[in-house]
Amino acid sequence: MNTNREHINVVWLKRDLRLQDNEAISNALKSGKRTLIIYIFEHLLLNDVHYSERHFNFIKESIQDINKQLSVYNSKVLTVTSDISSTFNQLQEFYRIKTIYSHVETGLLVTYDRDKEFIRYCRNNFITWEESKNNGVERGIVNRDYWFENWETYMTSHLEMFQPLENQLLNISEIEHLEQLFSVTDLHTPEATKFQKGGTTIGWKYANSFFESRHKDYMSNISKPEASRSSCSRISPYIAWGNLSIRQVFQKAQQLKAKTSEPKHIGPFISRLRWQAHFIQKFEMEHTMENASVNKGYHKLKKTLSISYQNAWKEGQTGFPLVDASMRCLIETGYVNFRMRAMLASFFTHILWQPWQFATTHLSQLFLDFEPGIHFPQLQMQAGETGINNLRIYNPTVNGLKHDPDALFIKKWVPELAHLDTTFIHEPYLMTELEQGFYNFKLGEDYPMPIVDIKENRKRASDILWNMKKDTEVISESFRILKRHTL
Repeated sequence: MNTNREHINVVWLKRDLRLQDNEAISNALKSGKRTLIIYIFEHLLLNDVHYSERHFNFIKESIQDINKQLSVYNSKVLTVTSDISSTFNQLQEFYRIKTIYSHVETGLLVTYDRDKEFIRYCRNNFITWEESKNNGVERGIVNRDYWFENWETYMTSHLEMFQPLENQLLNISEIEHLEQLFSVTDLHTPEATKFQKGGTTIGWKYANSFFESRHKDYMSNISKPEASRSSCSRISPYIAWGNLSIRQVFQKAQQLKAKTSEPKHIGPFISRLRWQAHFIQKFEMEHTMENASVNKGYHKLKKTLSISYQNAWKEGQTGFPLVDASMRCLIETGYVNFRMRAMLASFFTHILWQPWQFATTHLSQLFLDFEPGIHFPQLQMQAGETGINNLRIYNPTVNGLKHDPDALFIKKWVPELAHLDTTFIHEPYLMTELEQGFYNFKLGEDYPMPIVDIKENRKRASDILWNMKKDTEVISESFRILKRHTL
């Protein structure tokens, strides 16, 4: 080992794939020391069942975008496929690492366990690991006293600027020399997909077009599966992977709210930024939510597994057009609006009466904006297993007639129904054999019959879950949850 190694700082990028308003980068640069920025495609995440290729491609596109910005400084991100300790062991062959900077990650249990191991690694190697608060979420708090005030203060504080000193970033030649030590990740991604592309640059294109014009129909179309695709902000993946910070978006939205003559659309958007932080904070404080219901009273709830039901739901072949359209759209594009996500979860857990745990990985792999701190609390809320939220059992037919009355969304994603009259598109199972003949359409062949009796199953779920709300353990747990997670 070289005993004359240069002392440097390292920024470990995770779900903060941006240069501006990145506190970890800013703190590293303020130290004045030369700095290396790294991203590690860790085997523990590459092999994790919650992730899929669409996520890794989005990350790669985000890093490509960062590298374009860093080219001005003759630098780039060292991007490797490895494990965290192995990576730093290799780096220390060339450099003495003084401090590692990153953000606190509210991730999966595997990343939490990895972080605990890495703390020991840093201690054993006399490295300081400095973690910054991520989007106002706090680690180590036991209740929400003053949480909202602290979050608001954080959101209105100054943005961190990316201002490296001359030659402060390791240059491309030095990084290419380091790359010889590693399995360097190929950052190329497929061009022809229907997924949103990653990166801060395109993230701001979505955000700016929303703030400039698209927000004007935000609340009018928020529940409509087709219209919401353009009138919602569509920045959720850019927030989930850190291409944009919540603070940047919050301040931009507040500026618009102050000058617009119609704040009715921007106000609700800002409130959803708060809710986003609220749910991640909840998950941060109750990490067991990844595998078990936060309300322990629901651990006694038993459901009969049906692989055939689960597969029909996963493939968009349930016989309920809005459910199938939403799932097929999600498979192909990685996005559906909040109401359709809630309906998919409700249909799985209530109408099909399947445990929410068996929906987690399928949905997480499909959501381009998969965020653990949103994913698990929301699934449990839609499954009716928190004890503190209203029980919502979505009727897909009613939602289709209300939010997709002309069946534009269904026609697009369930094309085998597109030639039917609108009434039949929403409820093809009501067609008589004679009517099926008129349209040269055969239920059970061209499109599946409903796999369950929705009226009967809806009543079963409602009766059981409403009765469980009276359970003494559910009530006791509800009080505990409210005390811990509300103001």
